[in-house]
Amino acid sequence: HVQLVESGGGLVQPGGSLRLSCAVSGLTFSAHDMAWVRHVPGKAREGVADIDSDGDTYYSDSVKGRALISKDTAKNILYLTMTNLQPDDAAIYYCATGRYHSGSWYKPPFSQYDNWGQGTQVTVS
Repeated sequence: HVQLVESGGGLVQPGGSLRLSCAVSGLTFSAHDMAWVRHVPGKAREGVADIDSDGDTYYSDSVKGRALISKDTAKNILYLTMTNLQPDDAAIYYCATGRYHSGSWYKPPFSQYDNWGQGTQVTVS
């Protein structure tokens, strides 16, 4: 049974920082592609960052230079650290895992991701 549990969301002032965590169980952590996808209700989901099984990282243009995706394979935890947060960053952030890395990882339909967490709310105000 695969389980992804996000934490670390909350209220942040503009210009602030936060670190999201995603605890993963039930799969071979290091063998999977992993990502953070965010969603604002009423808008399309947006891929924020992706890290493949080799540890190569990918970022959307909207967060490039402000985000760092990383993983601790000993603890099976995926992280997303974001700095200089702006109101446009407010969203529900989901972690997801997939069996392969897609060149279109950052945009819907995100069909390459077959496991999702329940999401953690980030508010910037």
